[in-house]
Formats: sequence, structure tokens, C-alpha cells
Amino acid sequence: MSDWDSPRLASMPTGIHRHPVVFVAYDEGVYAIKELPLKIALSEYEVMRELGEMTRRTALAVGHVERSWLDPSEEQAGAVITRYVEHSFPYRHLISGPGFGGRRRQMLDAVAGLLVELHIAGLYWGDCSLSNLLYRWDAGAIEAVMIDGETSELYEQLSDGQRAMDIQIMVENLAGEMADIAAMNGVALDRADLNLGQDIESKYHQLWDELNRELVIGRDDSYLIRERIARLNDLGFSVEEIELKPTAAGNVVEMRVHVGGRTYHSFKLRELTGIEASENQARILLSDLEYYLSKSRSTTPTQRTVGTMEWLAKSFEPITAKIAELRGGNPLQGYCDFLNHRMVLATAAGADVNNQTAFDDWVEAGYPGFPVEP
Repeated sequence: MSDWDSPRLASMPTGIHRHPVVFVAYDEGVYAIKELPLKIALSEYEVMRELGEMTRRTALAVGHVERSWLDPSEEQAGAVITRYVEHSFPYRHLISGPGFGGRRRQMLDAVAGLLVELHIAGLYWGDCSLSNLLYRWDAGAIEAVMIDGETSELYEQLSDGQRAMDIQIMVENLAGEMADIAAMNGVALDRADLNLGQDIESKYHQLWDELNRELVIGRDDSYLIRERIARLNDLGFSVEEIELKPTAAGNVVEMRVHVGGRTYHSFKLRELTGIEASENQARILLSDLEYYLSKSRSTTPTQRTVGTMEWLAKSFEPITAKIAELRGGNPLQGYCDFLNHRMVLATAAGADVNNQTAFDDWVEAGYPGFPVEP
């Protein structure tokens, strides 16, 4: 594959790969083709294909190649073809000095959240590292996307031991990568962010415990069920099943919630508008839609349906078209950046600011995005 010479070959930002990877461009998008031994290629394709039905935070596998006339153990015996993750970038674009600077907290949330979601899906990764991920802006956050599944295996459910091993591999991989980042920047090892993986582990356990804790509910405390579901939805996770178990006390039950992927807001947005967005982007777009509906006094189901179409036609589509024309990039992220700027202006003015005024000011200010929170 390294000998290919084609006008379709494209140079794309990506992580570090242990196997040859090329990118090819077609009208419908860009695809990554990775050569590797046949058994590994087939396994990765099957895992990534199945994962693609459970989460949008993995590269989508679209095909595999078998070169049956070669020794299956040879590097060129197989290949996996995936759809390139649009608007993504490798971790080196986030580096600031010997680490991630003000983006560090966003990295903690992104990697820990991804691992929790993959483990809920039953995936043992076996090689989580910064290089095996791509990243993309998700409103005021960062979304991590898994792009390498060579060592991965899918199970009905992971054991605590499998999860612990996966986390330990992540911690060790990240310590090595952070040491390399420090060395590349001419920084002494004692200034390297060697605790990044451990802090991701801590964040992972906090999130995992929040998703899996049981709640004891009294007979008159049914409102706690709604609060629990709302809390999980706020974290972005959909609730697939609620299990209520009677206790020996008789007047209380134990509530256990079975969660799905972080798709609550993105699924709701897609259902209402057809827009495909990341979870935090979807949360912000839904808030803007609700703001529009409240201003137009759309309260009945019919009024809300009509109002949603008006929001698309009068606000979302015209502004994203302008963003694509003026600055390119991801128009969804641009729209979220614009909404954040509109909120800043409205807060300063103590009153609503219309879209045109806010948009002109945003352009004049150089398209500012979300501030980086420490």
C-alpha cells in the first residue's frame, strides 16, 4: 500500500499507527485503509462494525480486504477500511508545553467518558492510548473517538477484572506518551504530566459509580426515580431499563438503572430535527430550539412541530450556511460557538440580543469559541 500512487490519496491529521495507513478521498467522504495481518484485520473489522451500531464515538468500519494468496500472517494479507472521522484531529493539536495546559480537564472528561461508554457496551479495548484516539470539538468540551480496535474484544458484559486491566493499560500507555511529549518539548521528565492517566482513572471511577449505584426509595419518594433519570440524562446517558427490587423492609425498594450510550441529547435532537450532532453540541442546540419555541409561544404539539421547522429554516440553516461560507470547518461547532457568544452579549446587556446583531459581533470579534475552563 505504501507504493500506491493515485490522485485519490489524501493527507489527513491522524494519530500514530503501528501498521501502514493511507487515506483516500471520494465525493462522499474520506476513508482510511489500514494494512495488517488477516486475522487481526477481520477481528478489528467485526468489532468496529458492531461498535458502530452502539456508539458514534468509534470510527465506522465500512469494509475489509482479504488477500487470500498471501500468508495470512503477513502485514499485507488484510486491510480494514474505515470512514474518516470528520472534523477530527490528533492529540498533538491540543498539546501546550509538557502537557495539555488548560485543556487538561477536557481531556480527562473525554477519555474517561469514552472508556465508560465502551465498557458499558462490553468492549475490552486492550490498548487505550492518546495515539489510538482522535478528538473533535463538542461545544465547550472535547469528544474522544476510538479509531484502533486491533486488540479489542466484545463481550456480553465485562467483569470488574477486565475493566481494571483495561484501565491499567491506559494508565501505563499515557504515562509513556506524556514522557515522550515532555522530551519532545525539551522538558525534564519530572515536569511531565505522568499523572494524567491516573486522573482519568479517578474520573472514570466517579462516572462509573454514578451510573451503577443503587438507590433505595421509600413508598412516598417516587419522585426520586424521576430525579435519578434526569441526572443520568444530564450526563448524556440514555436509560434503557429500570429495575425495582422489593426489600425485606417491605415499604422500600432498591432501584437499579441500566444505561445505554451517551446518546440522550443527540438522539432527541436527531428525532426532532434530523440533525446529527455530538452530545454536548446537541444539548446546546436543543436549548436554542427551546428558547426559540418559548419566544414564539409554541406550546401545543402542533405548534412545537411547526416552530421546530421555523427554527431550522430561519435560524439554524441560514447561520450554519453563513459559517460554512465565511470560515469553513465544522458548521455545527461554529453554530454552538455563535450561541455562546450571543449568550455572553445578552448577559452583558441584561437583555436578549437578536441573531443578526450577535452574528455580526461574533464575526467582528474573530469567531470566538468557548472559554477554556481551568
